[in-house]
Amino acid sequence: MINGLEKCRIRLGMLPLVDAAPLLVARSYGFFAKHGLEVELSVERAWAALRDKVAAGVLDGGQMLAPMPIAATLGLDGFAVPMVTAMVMSLNGNSITVSKHLHARMSRHLPDVADAGAAAIALARVIEEQRASGERRPVFAHVFPFSAHHYELRMWLASADIDPDNDVQLCVVPPSQMVSELESGRIDGYCVGEPWNEVALQRGVGVAVASKHEIWNNSPEKVLGVTREWAHEHPNTHRAMVAAMIEAARWLDQPENRLEAAALMVRDSVVNAPAASIVASLRMRTGGIVFHRGAATYPWRSHAVWFILQMLRWKQCWMAPNFADVASDVYRCETYREAAALVGEPCPRAEYKSEGARHIGSSTPSTDGGSIMLGSDAMLDGSIFDAADPLGWLQLQRHGHPAVEFASLEFANVRQP
Repeated sequence: MINGLEKCRIRLGMLPLVDAAPLLVARSYGFFAKHGLEVELSVERAWAALRDKVAAGVLDGGQMLAPMPIAATLGLDGFAVPMVTAMVMSLNGNSITVSKHLHARMSRHLPDVADAGAAAIALARVIEEQRASGERRPVFAHVFPFSAHHYELRMWLASADIDPDNDVQLCVVPPSQMVSELESGRIDGYCVGEPWNEVALQRGVGVAVASKHEIWNNSPEKVLGVTREWAHEHPNTHRAMVAAMIEAARWLDQPENRLEAAALMVRDSVVNAPAASIVASLRMRTGGIVFHRGAATYPWRSHAVWFILQMLRWKQCWMAPNFADVASDVYRCETYREAAALVGEPCPRAEYKSEGARHIGSSTPSTDGGSIMLGSDAMLDGSIFDAADPLGWLQLQRHGHPAVEFASLEFANVRQP
């Protein structure tokens, strides 16, 4: 054991996305080294490949979709290797993009100033026209079954009473292949992280019609994930890794550093996309990617509960687990607080919060006796999620979208947060 670390040389996986920037920054600007870590980054092309390598121990951990560790722990992903996260890597950053052809048809039903909700309603009308004329259903892609992209796409469709399982066809496509699939006509739209929406826009093959910011503002996107066994065997290494990443995220949310981070991604050829699209994706703007501000790195257990509810709502899981047990097992607030203490990072005192009702200017008490300003968390459908009553929220979704058929679920002996 060197400097108290069980393992100093670690290998972390990532996908070619701009929200992987904290990993690159932590390696290239010495944040990992400051905490005694020598880190090799492995760029993977698909989320399943990254998950499989972490599960097999080929990778020590890496960038993961926020619901991935939950699905792995619940045994829903086919591997059933329990995983945990002690840090959120980013908020926001996704968009739903449609082909120019589909957007032209939607435009006939769009007002002059259209938002995500109006775009969903316009799509519903196009689907009605296609059904009447015997055309095929639109095909929409997302990146992984257990991803915020998947649930955001379904949430957007359901907001206009479009049944995601019957009115459209959903499929999985790796992020870096989205633009080529759209351009070829094999898909009509997709939900993906940047820079692949920006690339479609700059190439003139697609139009973004809804952002994650509009669907659920400041919601979790990627997390730093490891297996439960790895976290148990390497607690000091895990804590050091999270501490370094918190510092990298803090550095990234300084406006003057975003252009430098974009240059780093271009220089290292991590993302095979035009430099202009990477720069545009990383610039700080309303609704853009958030790495640090507003307690962005904190693993709220209420977010874990929300993701479990999506798995139940969309028939990926047929029996409700004990929400509090799964949330505390997978989203490790204690490890985060220990790591944050190493770098002087204030932490929320609470582990759960409501979603959907918070406006800009809201705050939460912090462990240092102060408070932390939080960003808006409005949801497109206007719902308010209270983690203290998850099944009540799920029941409201059933009644709110009559066109969507819900699973018949078992709720025996459920312990709520």
